[in-house]
Amino acid sequence: MLLAEEWDVLWLSMRVGVLCVLISLPPAVFLGWVLARGRFWGKVLLDGICHLPLVLPPVVTGYGLLVLFGRRGILGRFLETFGIQVAFTWKGAVLAASVVGFPLMLRSIRLAIEGVDVRLERAARTLGAGRLRTFFTVTLPLAFPGLLVGALLTFARSLGEFGATITFVSNIAGETRTLPLAIFTFLNRPDGDAGATRLAVISVLISLLALVGSEWVTRRRK
Repeated sequence: MLLAEEWDVLWLSMRVGVLCVLISLPPAVFLGWVLARGRFWGKVLLDGICHLPLVLPPVVTGYGLLVLFGRRGILGRFLETFGIQVAFTWKGAVLAASVVGFPLMLRSIRLAIEGVDVRLERAARTLGAGRLRTFFTVTLPLAFPGLLVGALLTFARSLGEFGATITFVSNIAGETRTLPLAIFTFLNRPDGDAGATRLAVISVLISLLALVGSEWVTRRRK
């Protein structure tokens, strides 16, 4: 049975994961289409920049976010003029999870769009559909399984995000303490083994469900 504190952690983690997916989806769809269909100078560089969080140490990613969105950062000071604070808040936890999980979604969507037969898009254009209408009526529906797989993987990745989150927004109870941070906190308590075990089991189950779901969608697509 979960304690009240553990329920708060679980609810915050789920909220961060869902918002992470919703925030990442539009730019991932746009960039996935650009990288899959575009032919331009610097495409390899753009692809490398988009996938950089996948290979960077999460602490480096978190430090970069802190430099940009901290109170002394360029973007942080700009947002504070509108009364928006990102660093050391749950919004920052969403941002950190989104940046770290974005490459997984982008890669899945890009591969899905590349798998769409270009001849179908050309046929739609020949019949009078514009580029935008072709994308929304032909490309996107056919690539939808890839979008779903990317969303599931990004959600699962957000539940396991630790390094960038603790560097950027710290470990604040009720504000930024997601599942990995809560497990870390319990492990540093003399009597925290039981709580850490419960949350670890929940993390494994949720992540496993997301992975199984993505594999099922992939098989159905094939």
